[in-house]
Amino acid sequence: MNESAALSPREIRTDLRPRDPDSGHPANLADILERVLDKGIVIAGDIQINLLDIELLTIKLRLLVASVDRAREMGINWWETDPQLSSGAGQLQRENDELRERLAQLEERNA
Repeated sequence: MNESAALSPREIRTDLRPRDPDSGHPANLADILERVLDKGIVIAGDIQINLLDIELLTIKLRLLVASVDRAREMGINWWETDPQLSSGAGQLQRENDELRERLAQLEERNA
């Protein structure tokens, strides 16, 4: 190796933070978060509690971190119909309750 190609101790990278592949500068939290939300990340884990080879409790954890657009691309949109998260879903729940009540009244009349 010739001397011009050798790295001096000052040029050796000691900063081990993630680097932005486009610019070579350290990636900041916003860049990392943008990449994670754009691509998505799944974290999965299982917790089992056994006593003398008898399974007492199993908890399966699945966590998906992605942007709303990316989640919709994957076919995930449960928040749009969850009454706790969507005002439109609350109206649908009220309509559903009213229809069930009317149906029960009609069934009582016909019985």
